[in-house]
Formats: sequence, C-alpha cells, structure tokens
Amino acid sequence: MYAALKNQLYTWLFRPRGPEGGVIVLGRRRVFILPTRHGLTFAAVLLLMLTGSINYTLSLGFVLTFLLAALGINAMIYTFRNLANLSVSGGRARPVYAGDSARFTVNIENPGDTTRYSLGLTRDKKNADFVDVAPRSTATVGTVVAAPRRGILRPGRLILYTRYPLGLYYAWSYLELDMHCLVYPRPAPPGLALPPAVTSSGEGAERGQGQEDFSGLRQYYRGDSPRHVAWKAAARDQGLLTKQFAGRADTELWLDWERLPPGMAVEDRLSQLARWVLDAHAAGLSFGLRIPGTRVDIATGETQREHCLEALALFETGTGKP
Repeated sequence: MYAALKNQLYTWLFRPRGPEGGVIVLGRRRVFILPTRHGLTFAAVLLLMLTGSINYTLSLGFVLTFLLAALGINAMIYTFRNLANLSVSGGRARPVYAGDSARFTVNIENPGDTTRYSLGLTRDKKNADFVDVAPRSTATVGTVVAAPRRGILRPGRLILYTRYPLGLYYAWSYLELDMHCLVYPRPAPPGLALPPAVTSSGEGAERGQGQEDFSGLRQYYRGDSPRHVAWKAAARDQGLLTKQFAGRADTELWLDWERLPPGMAVEDRLSQLARWVLDAHAAGLSFGLRIPGTRVDIATGETQREHCLEALALFETGTGKP
C-alpha cells in the first residue's frame, strides 16, 4: 500500500515521460527545488535567532535575523534561475566493449545573458561532472554508465542539478534523453589463430579481384573505397555501385561462425569472433564476417572493423540497428 502511494505521488510530481528526442527546454514546470541539509540548518538557526531576539527584545538581533532571512530567500531565487530555461540535448556516445564504461555527453545551451555556474550531471547521485555555461553559448558535460553486456546501452534517467550560489538549496531537473551507446562483445584473449583464407576456389586461394582491369559492378557496401564507387551510375539514379577489377589478387579470409570449435557457447563465439576481427584488422587483411542471420561482405579498414563489431553486438538482441 505504501509503495503504491509512493509511486503514484512520484508519477504525479515528476511525470516520467520516457526517452525524449531533440532539444529539451527546462521550463518552470521541469525544475524542482528543495532546501539542502545546510539550508535546513540555516533555517533552524534563523528561528533560534528570532526567538532570542523576541525574548530579549534585541533590536540588532531582529535586524540581523531579517537580513539573513532575506539573503536566504534571494539564494532560493538565484538557485532556481541558475537552472531554468536552459536548453538540453543529447550528444553521441562512442562504442565500448562489454565490461567497460560508456560516457554519455549532454549539450547545455544557455540562451540568457548571465553565466550559469556549477551545473552538475549525474546518474547514480554519487558521481557527477560539473560545468559552467557562459552567456549565449553551449557547453558539454558527461556522465559515465557501466556497460556490463553487449548490445544497445541507454543511460536511463539523468539528473541535471545545481546548488549555486550558497548551497542552501538543491534545484534539479530529470532528463531522459533519446541516446544510446553500442556495446561490442568483449574480445577473447589472444590464442585461437585466424582461420585460413577461403574463396570459392577453396582454402589458401586468393581473392581474384585486383586493381588493374575493370570486370563489372556490384552493390556498394559500407567500407568500400570512394575511388571505386561508380559515380556515373549513381548520377543516373541506379544507386550506389562499386567497380570490380580483375588482375592482381589480394589475400582474404572469412570469419565464419561455423569455423569455431563445436560446443562453444554463443557469447564465447561472439567474443572469439570479435578477437578475430581485431586481429584481421591489425594485420591489414581483407576480411568478411558470417554469423547466423547476418553477413558482412569482404572489405578492409576502420569502417569494416566497426561494421563487423556492430553486427556482433546486435546479434540476436531483437533490436536491429539502433
């Protein structure tokens, strides 16, 4: 009964909205404020001072008490104004490996003519990063979120808060931004050697596609060199196609799910494939990836590495592309 009432009160007060895209403006209805422990202590001291001034008819005591009370009221106004009317949007998070921590960034725009001081961003209410935002400018602040499993990681509800200027009040706003981070499988330790190169002609063969004689067009895949894109075909609304050449051949290999030892668990297979992707990229090889339901055609370079790791991260997550 108590938990249900607490949840209803929480929903009524803070109105959870779910992930929000675009720019969020922190209007008056989105900023909350309460006194801190120091603020409550300050109020208790003022009450004692007022009681003593009344009891002993101290004129200077009244003056000091009311002066400090006015200071406290002004501090409340400035604390609220330090957070109100800011524009907040989500930044991009770099992919990480499972077991690491992802860093999510938030862009804070100050449309006003006064500097906003000591704005903190936190997720767990324990660790926070702080930033000052100059007038009519934008600043970036981040928070770290643990990434224990592969897949798509979302930061959940973040808290943007401030205690400026005197620390007597705590003003905050809840942010649930529509942003995510891709979490790759944790690469297995080095040990299992790369599989041998394979083409249609068997193991140990070569690719059969060189850089000398034009042999045709194929569908464009992310990671193909822009120099090999058939731009004239694209201008004729035929889509993006890549030129193929015959002549000098390059060594290639397929990183295949079926080439892993039988009986290996799914997550172990993904970790080993991630290790192979990193090893093949480090060796400068042309490689492709084949896993159940997904095929990444042979290419090379940073884009190919990221494409393969992304396919491994999203394997059977039911989310598809983020």
